[in-house]
Amino acid sequence: MDKVVATAREALADVADGASLAVGGFGLSGVPDVLIQALYATGTTGLRVVSNNCGVDGAGLGILLAAGRISRVTGSYVGDNKEFARQYLSGELLVELTPQGTLAERLRAGGCGVPAFFTPAGVGTQVADGGLPWLYAPDGTVAVSSPPKEVREFDGRSYVLEHGITTDFALVRAAVGDRHGNLVFHRAARNFNPLAAMAGRITIAEVEQLVEPGVLDPDEIHLPGIFVQRVVELTAEQAADKRIEKRTVRH
Repeated sequence: MDKVVATAREALADVADGASLAVGGFGLSGVPDVLIQALYATGTTGLRVVSNNCGVDGAGLGILLAAGRISRVTGSYVGDNKEFARQYLSGELLVELTPQGTLAERLRAGGCGVPAFFTPAGVGTQVADGGLPWLYAPDGTVAVSSPPKEVREFDGRSYVLEHGITTDFALVRAAVGDRHGNLVFHRAARNFNPLAAMAGRITIAEVEQLVEPGVLDPDEIHLPGIFVQRVVELTAEQAADKRIEKRTVRH
């Protein structure tokens, strides 16, 4: 039951080229930076990433993106990343945009073994009707478009069919974790982390503080260890290294 792995590099040793990854975080809050940096060091490429956003230039998943290691992104927000926009518009990156709540539920559903569900989000738009540009050709034309989805009526209202998401691996960050993989997140850093962890077949968690089993009150645990296969304890320096996406100063 001891799921602690000595280093992030060791925890990621079996992540192969072309692997799919669910990655926690929202902006730069709760992003598993140490695992991302370790994955960058392995040279793994062709990664298919599912995450709310793809980091920013020079931070978070933006590190892998700038190195050309990501081939596909499924996400809901793509702002504040000029390299992302460049790769997408030049045909280097396939991008599947999905409503934010739908993305959250697709990850949760996949983690719970639910293959698909109906939601009203996106009905009457290209989300349901198809035609969203997923991949551009070098000449600027659309090479791959999103397909149309099934729409069904329930109680007089239309709903679109969305599929649950499961991935080969999930990378998440928690404030506290124990050796069994039980995790506690800190406030806004909770965001997509529990959902990403649920969706991964092999989930790797970097934790700022590692405690022994039994220390955490069961009522305080945000994600039970059944969803986590590997735990990496951060150093004090790594735990304290947290970037602020947009700093506002008021005089």
